[in-house]
Amino acid sequence: MKFIVSSSALLKQLQQISGVINANTVLPILEDFLFEIDKNKLTVVATDLETVMKVQMEVEAKDTGRVCIPAKILMDSLKNIPDQPLTFNIDKNYSVEITSDNGKYKVMGENPDNFPKEPVADDTSSFTITSAALVTAINKTLFAVSGDDLRPAMTGVYFEMDKKGLQFVATDAHRLVRYKRKDVSCPKNDSLIVPKKPLNLLKAAMPVNDDELTVSYNSNHLFVKHGTTQMSCRLIDARFPDYKVVIPVDNPYKLILTKADFQSALRRVSVFSNKSTNQVVLNISGSELQLAAQDVDFSFEGNERMKCQYDGEDLAIAFNAKFLIEMLNAAESDEVVVELSTPTKAGIIKPTEQEENEEMLMLVMPLMLNS
Repeated sequence: MKFIVSSSALLKQLQQISGVINANTVLPILEDFLFEIDKNKLTVVATDLETVMKVQMEVEAKDTGRVCIPAKILMDSLKNIPDQPLTFNIDKNYSVEITSDNGKYKVMGENPDNFPKEPVADDTSSFTITSAALVTAINKTLFAVSGDDLRPAMTGVYFEMDKKGLQFVATDAHRLVRYKRKDVSCPKNDSLIVPKKPLNLLKAAMPVNDDELTVSYNSNHLFVKHGTTQMSCRLIDARFPDYKVVIPVDNPYKLILTKADFQSALRRVSVFSNKSTNQVVLNISGSELQLAAQDVDFSFEGNERMKCQYDGEDLAIAFNAKFLIEMLNAAESDEVVVELSTPTKAGIIKPTEQEENEEMLMLVMPLMLNS
């Protein structure tokens, strides 16, 4: 089998899918790309058994055939070869010979029959969403996903679908993000949990533009298709916690802050906080907010004052500063509104301005005040 392909075009396609491959896998074949040639079309597949990504591209070829090529050595060599046509020759023992303008390189390939089969997209429901909308949703929720494997349901993003829109929810039990798109219409009321890794891969591989993506799913897998790139992943088989019960319905006190100033103040003050809790106390009275942090073990202390707009009774409430900083990153408006009630009830953070088709709400649990 023989085919000719541009070195830079091949590298670009492989970089989109190489993130699937784990460095230390149980099966050596999982360290390979599966190359499939059919007439002038090359399909390259990468998998870690949970997630499968594949790309298609045009090449010059007369044969059809398949071979597995070790990913690391192929990527490393392509990164160092200037843009030029490369000829791949594969013999019946799966030995791969790559010929460039002034070089010849040999790699031992593997039998493609040992490569894992990809999941079949049968019995699926599907909807379309723009690439930018999906990437934005991933960016706004992924940081709040839990890393605790003992609670598998929280280690992914919850997709909640209905005909009026699509909601993305992530929580790690200390904070929660709910991001809603009203410009997506799903075929039926449904829900699923997508793991973190494939979402990270999607975010890196998809363009931030108005290209339409087709998203399909069945009871076990999610499938996303964009042009010549496809991804499928196994869904998390667990029940997502009933997040609606933790969102407070009535938080009467409203605190409006300039996002950038609040974030900078949190960064400065949190340096002096206890490293295990990152606790920063917010003392709000009138139009002034005071931020205070201390680490008793080392006698560290940090205090700052800043202006704010506040409508409510004087209040002292403590939060994890690291969580607040990450949540503020996800709010894209210049100002944020923080809705509060008592020192022991969750605070709600919302951007003051939102795009017409999106709605975002973030919730953060308070820490105990050291009295």
